[in-house]
Amino acid sequence: MYILRVFAVIAGLTLLSGSAAWAENPPAANPFALGPTGLDRGFYDMYDLDFAQAHHEFAIWMQVHPADPMGPVSDAAAYLFTEFARLGILDIDLFSDDNNFENRNKNAPDPAIKVAFKRQLDRANQLADAVLAASPQDARALFVKTLANGLHADYAQMIEKRDFAGLRYTKAASKYAGRLLAVAPQEYDAYLAIGLENYILGLNPAPVRWFLKLTGAQTNVVLGKKDMNLAASKGHYLAPFARLLLAVAALRDKDKIKARQILDSLATEFPNNPLYARQLAKIQ
Repeated sequence: MYILRVFAVIAGLTLLSGSAAWAENPPAANPFALGPTGLDRGFYDMYDLDFAQAHHEFAIWMQVHPADPMGPVSDAAAYLFTEFARLGILDIDLFSDDNNFENRNKNAPDPAIKVAFKRQLDRANQLADAVLAASPQDARALFVKTLANGLHADYAQMIEKRDFAGLRYTKAASKYAGRLLAVAPQEYDAYLAIGLENYILGLNPAPVRWFLKLTGAQTNVVLGKKDMNLAASKGHYLAPFARLLLAVAALRDKDKIKARQILDSLATEFPNNPLYARQLAKIQ
């Protein structure tokens, strides 16, 4: 069903017509690998598929900063990526071909990981809502709400195959991202949520786009590409994920050169993650 086509997951995008070229806006190598905070190190470990170390870093952060919603939402992201890795959902082939995506299997979630994932999301939302109740324009809390809804969308769509539920969370993530950028336009990670909604839903036929617009959804492919490129080139926590998505977009456009450039840079930055090298071998 075109209306439910997603790019998910996970979890990059260099792009394409209508946006700055990858070569013009290259991402900083390992934007947080050597960062000063446990969150930076935890995200690096997560993208490098060292989930145990990522959870360790996030646990320390939550212990030291119990009121910060970034701790539990980051830990939830690590649980989600753990499931993606276990179930093989991070395979680019799944997203570069519509038939592969539409015919994907409904995956059996790990019960323990599902409980931990939902628990951390609930905690993150509670903390963020408490902050927003006192300060509705708090950028950190708005980012957490953006990320939490995005993670929930990915879990619903990619693991539980509940596409309509995932669509609701995707739209919520985009709305929070819009609120965040209104008060903190330098928070480039937020552009990924808006860009994904525009790009993914914009791939639908005109009648479906018309219906989606009636629901308040954004369906502009050109703007979607532009925003995803901003997240890939200037984002922080979500930049590697945005770049992976850009590799998918390049493959969908039959641009293997672009896809190779992105995957090669990711393989260099995250040497313990075999995904990128495996995908490179497929498109050589």
